Amino acid sequence: MDSRRPCRLVFGLAVISLVCYPRTVRAGDIVHEDNSAPKKPGCDNNFVLVKVQTWVDSIENAEFVGVGARFGTTIMSKEKNANQIRLTLSDPRDCCSPRKNKLAGEVLMVDRGNCKFTTKANFAEAAGASAVLIVNNQKELYKMVCEPDETDLDIHIPAVLLPQDAGTSLEKMLMNSSTVSVQLYSPRRPVVDIAEVFLWLMAVGTILCASYWSAKIARESAIEHDKLLQDAADEILSAKATGTTGVVDISITSAVLFVVLASCFLVIVYKLMSFWFVELLVVLFCIGGIEGLQICSVALLSRWFKSPGESYIKLPFFGAVSYLTLAVSPLCIAFAVVWAVYRNVSFAWIGQDILGIALIITVLQIVHVPNLKVGTVLLSCAFLYDIFWVFVSKKLFHESVMIVVARGDKSGEDGIPMLLKIPRMFDPWGGYSIIGFGDILIPGLLIVFSLRYDRLANKSLLAGYFLWAMLAYGLGMKQLTVSFLLLSDGKTPYRS
Repeated sequence: MDSRRPCRLVFGLAVISLVCYPRTVRAGDIVHEDNSAPKKPGCDNNFVLVKVQTWVDSIENAEFVGVGARFGTTIMSKEKNANQIRLTLSDPRDCCSPRKNKLAGEVLMVDRGNCKFTTKANFAEAAGASAVLIVNNQKELYKMVCEPDETDLDIHIPAVLLPQDAGTSLEKMLMNSSTVSVQLYSPRRPVVDIAEVFLWLMAVGTILCASYWSAKIARESAIEHDKLLQDAADEILSAKATGTTGVVDISITSAVLFVVLASCFLVIVYKLMSFWFVELLVVLFCIGGIEGLQICSVALLSRWFKSPGESYIKLPFFGAVSYLTLAVSPLCIAFAVVWAVYRNVSFAWIGQDILGIALIITVLQIVHVPNLKVGTVLLSCAFLYDIFWVFVSKKLFHESVMIVVARGDKSGEDGIPMLLKIPRMFDPWGGYSIIGFGDILIPGLLIVFSLRYDRLANKSLLAGYFLWAMLAYGLGMKQLTVSFLLLSDGKTPYRS
């Protein structure tokens, strides 16, 4: 009996439960066409995200993100066409009555509340403002719409809603500085960012690597088994049969139970989400990443270093361990520790992706779908799980539990680590294109099984299941529909 089997079994089941709750999330568009919000002449703009760049005493300062209103003029899309305009506080602060002093084209900052959005915009325009920034009373962005019975909608200045923390920062600038200027513009997001292309290649490439590695191991095991049937004595064959390759086969019961446990774990993460809980997830991710990186590295390096890979030493608890494993493990541990310490730097996504890909490939080697029936049950349950926690959970929790967990809300961190991510390099809004491990791992189990079956059944590429399963997955990855706006601050969603 392989001494590593209990560890592998626990590792496989624990990791698959841990990584499958964050589903796919992509950066959304800056333009949001909402047909449910009322439209009428003078109140028919699309909702667009707006950049508010600030200057303090002519020195460039912080940048904030707001959302344009349904009414008023549209925002410039190019930064070079947007003017720097002086910012001033409204008096009265809510701008629900005429301003005492006239303005000379300044941008007026007002507080939300006590009257309609359009009323504030009308009074600001009448006072001579060139634009109005309305500070929300919460940290999220809401859509500024018109009431069904409103008629005074001939507004000729842009109106932008800012989150509460942005308004607080702007007010501090105004109190501490002599001159604060702002520039309002809404740059268009590219139709396709190269980050999404690379993310697609990473997801597809990870499954391809795992599939061919698993098929190779299964083929070698089948050949070895055939030789034993032909040449070995019965007692040797019996001893071999009682051994193990460290593989965990999923049953129908465990497939259903997995989704139930994953749902429970998702709710626990949602309820306990905090800085320290994310730190715990980072530790668990590092443990899984170290194991995955070590297994993948040893498998790759053993092709060139056969002697150290085939020479073993017996260690307490770990059992027989190859010399190559002993040499590689400290490097894997150091890599994971360095990533954990510096995971908030701009290039840390590279280390996170390396650890994540190695972890996914390893899990796909350890956890197997034994037949198509189990694969069908697993993916069907995962489909229902995904639909419920992304969409239906909004009715129960007033927000999408899956999206909140993936963003890492209330944690002070930029999301949980169980994600592959790439920065949107050519996107003026910045941020990351990200994909949860579950969108690679769950379909990957079935795709890996299909190639393993094709190889053992001696099916050609066109006659087998693998090619068509891989094509279906690749096309499906291009039609991802779960999205939210992941900007440079990582936590600025629309709310109706």
